[in-house]
Amino acid sequence: MLSELAKAYEPQAVEAKWYAAWIAGKCFEANPASEKDGYSIVIPPPNVTGILHLGHVLNNALQDILARRARQNGKEVLWLPGTDHAGIATQSKVERVVREEEGKTRHDLGRDEFLKRVWDFKNKHGDIIINQLKRLGCSCDWSRERFTMDEPYTEWVSHVFVELFKKGLIYRGKRMVNWCPVSLTALSDEEVISTPQRSKLYFMKYELSDAPGEFLEISTTRPETLMGDVAVAVNPKDPRFTKYIGRKVNRPFPHAEIPIIADDHVDIEFGTGALKITPAHDKADFEIGMRHGLEIIDVLTPDAHINCPELPDFHGLDRFVARRKAAAKLEEMGLLIRIEEYENNVGYSERGGVPIEPRISMQWFLKYPKIQEAADAVANGDIKFRPERWAKTYAHWMDNLQDWCISRQLWWGHQIPVWYRKDKLDDLKNAESLGMADFSAGDIHVGLEAPADAENWTRDEDVMDTWFSSWLWPFATMANVGEQTDTLKKFYPTDDLVTGPDIIFFWVARMIMAGFEFTGELPFKNVYFTSIIRDLKGRKMSKSLGNSPDPIELMEKYGADGLRFGLMRIAPTGSDLRFDEVSVEEGRNFANKLYNACRLRQMGGEPFQVLETLASARPYHLNVMAKLDELAVDLDRLYGEYRFGEIAHRLYEFLWNDFCDKFLEAVKLDLRDTAEPWAKALSLGVFDAVMGRYLQLLSPYMPHVTEELSARMGYVSEGEFLMQKELPVEPLLAALSTEEIAAAQSIAGEIYESAGRMRNLKAEYKVGSRKDVNFVIKAAPEWLSGEVKVLALLVGAEEITLDSSYDAPKGTPAAVTGIGEVYLPLDGLIDVEAERIRLTKEISNTEIEVKKCEGKLGNASFVDRAPPEVVEQEKARLNEWKAKLIQLGEMLTALA
Repeated sequence: MLSELAKAYEPQAVEAKWYAAWIAGKCFEANPASEKDGYSIVIPPPNVTGILHLGHVLNNALQDILARRARQNGKEVLWLPGTDHAGIATQSKVERVVREEEGKTRHDLGRDEFLKRVWDFKNKHGDIIINQLKRLGCSCDWSRERFTMDEPYTEWVSHVFVELFKKGLIYRGKRMVNWCPVSLTALSDEEVISTPQRSKLYFMKYELSDAPGEFLEISTTRPETLMGDVAVAVNPKDPRFTKYIGRKVNRPFPHAEIPIIADDHVDIEFGTGALKITPAHDKADFEIGMRHGLEIIDVLTPDAHINCPELPDFHGLDRFVARRKAAAKLEEMGLLIRIEEYENNVGYSERGGVPIEPRISMQWFLKYPKIQEAADAVANGDIKFRPERWAKTYAHWMDNLQDWCISRQLWWGHQIPVWYRKDKLDDLKNAESLGMADFSAGDIHVGLEAPADAENWTRDEDVMDTWFSSWLWPFATMANVGEQTDTLKKFYPTDDLVTGPDIIFFWVARMIMAGFEFTGELPFKNVYFTSIIRDLKGRKMSKSLGNSPDPIELMEKYGADGLRFGLMRIAPTGSDLRFDEVSVEEGRNFANKLYNACRLRQMGGEPFQVLETLASARPYHLNVMAKLDELAVDLDRLYGEYRFGEIAHRLYEFLWNDFCDKFLEAVKLDLRDTAEPWAKALSLGVFDAVMGRYLQLLSPYMPHVTEELSARMGYVSEGEFLMQKELPVEPLLAALSTEEIAAAQSIAGEIYESAGRMRNLKAEYKVGSRKDVNFVIKAAPEWLSGEVKVLALLVGAEEITLDSSYDAPKGTPAAVTGIGEVYLPLDGLIDVEAERIRLTKEISNTEIEVKKCEGKLGNASFVDRAPPEVVEQEKARLNEWKAKLIQLGEMLTALA
């Protein structure tokens, strides 16, 4: 034993000490020249200005577990970390700072000065989440940390754009996109939060142009876009509107005659069944408009104000002000029929915090590469999704791909590597589309560098979607463009990816396509989709709801190991996780239990004991070693199945139940100073053999406390780290036959089970805390005579007598167990008369409860009207009361 353990475990000091030691020892750094098999994970890069939340904790704890387990299995491990520049999120933060502190916009500063402010902001705040991941214990190779805006990575992004453009897969054109009126940029679907909302459904009527006084009823949630109406659409299968198809109605303002068209997209059941079509402001309307060749009239400015000079009263109004005004004007014209409350989902800009606008915009688009290869890789199992059900979701998306809008109207990000001839700029800006044809004509330049006569060219101001950089992450982090590094050769493709199912399309699928396109290989072999963390009410964690605890505060309170283990124990495979801080407290308590078990071992004295022989081993010794060997096998299987919650459960059960509650209690006498030296040495040796290996098995989940205890207990050599120690190949009981192990476990099992029944017998007669009780065991097996002292210790009995001829007085409490008939003589233990009165009263109360339940279940009104689960609950209660009544009756009889 190297040093005595303190009375109480202080996780904060221990965790800081060991993390610093691991860094100093370069324990996390991967060696591409190693002869070991490689194992690699790339971290899903968090936003550079982000802070740790519980989703990060779950995701990164899982990755750390996988990385640490791989090291234990003799792999050379690269867990490659990094951060994402998070274009719109970071720019929004800096714009807000500039606005609040200087009263300026980015346009006041200019692009170069504004980007300087962003870099300053990044350099000041960018390490926050990295340091928080270190606090969690993440064993990333920090020497290889990457950032998506680093120069080598930026070169990759531009290179990929140029190559895909040359292949004709990237083009520029006007399309419908998600538009943020606050950030003034296109958004990806991932940046749009679908939010349930109480809206209003407006019912109005449009007059038929050829039949004055006759009207067609229409419903809409957006009367403010009425000025952009170019048609009214009905379903051709709807008999209510057959006679109207091909005719025209009068748009109220500004007045215009617009056609009534037929389109299968129209939902017959929604509203009135007739929809006003505004192609510039609704994705479905846009598609209908394209099918029917309709005019596109944009009546909103980029910041969502009305753009309609023909209507001075509306021109310049905010869209929501205009909505109310449009409804009032329709009512004034006698065209508003009614307004109904309407529950619907509205897309909100994640960063802007306002409803997005579907908007026609000139953007750069990508036609996805390697679609078939990417679809086949998952379908044929080359890439395994866990849980498997996500493969169907993936396949559905791959079958319904739409071109990817890759441009953003931001300054922070990878600027589009496209230059336009200044003398052709106006023509090119207004062109319906730009692609390879225009490139070859010399009107635009696409490349990594500006054209030689740069003064005659101007660069596209847009930047690329953040996902366009992160889809290159697995390989672009391991080598520069055109290089074949040792790191890439050894660690690519990566083994595992741990991520959330919400970005299966935006990141996972795109990485697979990019991997095939630019490396010719898949980027990873397994994808583990984490649970969504919710509160106990089933709500997603969010700052606005105030239900998202700060992981740093939890770590300060319970320790990083407590947080990790507590979270893993409640992490189901394939379903949402409901977080309760109690689980983290239990994680801390588990660390304390482990620590106290080792303190108990130290109190037994003697340094680390090497278990050299099992010749004198008792059933309790062999049983706990067999349980440890079973645990090691189980964990190997569960890791292969990615069942992290079950692993935590098995680790917990072994320590708490098999080791502490059973083994340590059984060998307590051996740990005392008065014990026989050989018995003490044997039990200490078994303790050390089992605990030394158990700490290894637990290490990926609770790396700090296991490292501390292994060092303090002498389970690792001086200068050796537990986290780098490979798991033993042979089981502890390799020298014993299966029959010998089974025989020992059978005896130990009988002792533990019978001890539990005997403790229950004490409790039933209210003498559970008494240590002066005596038991008599009749018809005991021969081997029990050698285990009586241990059994008495486990039961809390003064004496246990083995007497085959024992004639128990009538009514003596008894139980049939695996070690014989057990009797508990009550002489001198209880006041028999007082106990008889207590039992009689309890029987009376129980009979009342039985009658209550029978009365409810005999009431046809209750059975017919109550929910089925309530009825079943009442039946279960009746069975419980009846069982208790029988037990109490037996106990009263025993007192006769």
